[in-house]
Amino acid sequence: MFAGRIALVTGGGGGIGRAVCRILARDGARVVATDINSKSVEETVSMLVNPGEHVALSMNVTDKASVESVVKATIDKLQAPPSLVANIAGITQDNFLLKMEERSFMDVLDVNVKGTFLVTQVVTSALVEHGITSGSIVNLSSIMGKTGNIGQCNYGASKAAVQGLTKSSALELARVGVRVNCVLPGFTQTPMVETVPEKVQKKVLKLTPLNRFAQPEEIAEVVAFLLSDKSSFMTGSCVEVTGGLGM
Repeated sequence: MFAGRIALVTGGGGGIGRAVCRILARDGARVVATDINSKSVEETVSMLVNPGEHVALSMNVTDKASVESVVKATIDKLQAPPSLVANIAGITQDNFLLKMEERSFMDVLDVNVKGTFLVTQVVTSALVEHGITSGSIVNLSSIMGKTGNIGQCNYGASKAAVQGLTKSSALELARVGVRVNCVLPGFTQTPMVETVPEKVQKKVLKLTPLNRFAQPEEIAEVVAFLLSDKSSFMTGSCVEVTGGLGM
């Protein structure tokens, strides 16, 4: 489906990001798996189909110089910038609003929003510079960006912002041939969700009509669809993949 196209995945060291890497590689992409934890993305690349065709790089999405370094390294290694981007990197630092430290609020916005912005900006600039007029970006939002959630005012705000960033980016980047969409997962079986208290997980499960949490691959398949030409007339779309949670 991707026939040798170069795909940059942030947060590729585990969870949904790792699943996205595996599915993109399965479908023929050359994957540049990135994460702030270099060991974790090296493990990811070792799991991919034809691991020698892919690249593992450490990247801090909140640091523009780090993002630029990864894009340059991609061009050096693979002779072109990535034309597919999955902005999956994200963090939580949960607490009740009245107890949340300012730093915790801003750290989550830095990774989840600023990181998505920087990767989008740097990669798209490289595509324009190289005269590439076809690209696709998928950002990871969350159903919590739509519904909000107790103890997650920072996370909910960041994921709502990702939706706004997606739509604004889609409007601007269409003229250079880049589509931008986002996915809103519900609760998914990842290390991030495992940190949520069990009583909260049980409450969410009762509110989910399909009565289970998603597997990372179920989210990743939708990300791959939005990156592919199968979604060629979609841009600025925010797709819910929640098992019915938040309808």
